[in-house]
Amino acid sequence: MSTATGTGPLDGPAEAFARFRSLVLANDGAGFTGDMLAEDVLVEFPFAPEGGVRDVRGREAFLRFARAGRAALPVRFTGVHDVTLHETADPEVAVAEYSLAAEHVATGRTLRSAFAMVLRVRDGRIVHCREYQNAAAMAAALT
Repeated sequence: MSTATGTGPLDGPAEAFARFRSLVLANDGAGFTGDMLAEDVLVEFPFAPEGGVRDVRGREAFLRFARAGRAALPVRFTGVHDVTLHETADPEVAVAEYSLAAEHVATGRTLRSAFAMVLRVRDGRIVHCREYQNAAAMAAALT
């Protein structure tokens, strides 16, 4: 059995979210590590703004995308709050509701934004992730 801060195969979607949470608070570049993701993982962003990236397929492609996005985001994450993890009838799938708190590194201004994430874990790896966020509200908070 692995742990929330460990490495190796995941025990299911609850552990996947626990590791994600730890990595976010460590201000890791991607929020996920390569060993958490299936080689052909699909990560979707259904609420991405028009012209934004709606999905990324493949472990290496996602890690590059996420690291670049995180590097461009001028915040330091300070908390993961209001977490509710919903198990589903499918043991591979869970839905996490949460909010991220952050501090703008240049201004010191704090912000908080709500998210939902649907995770599917199969054979110890995330095979599908859908992240829902209000991208417009986040962009406004950063200006």
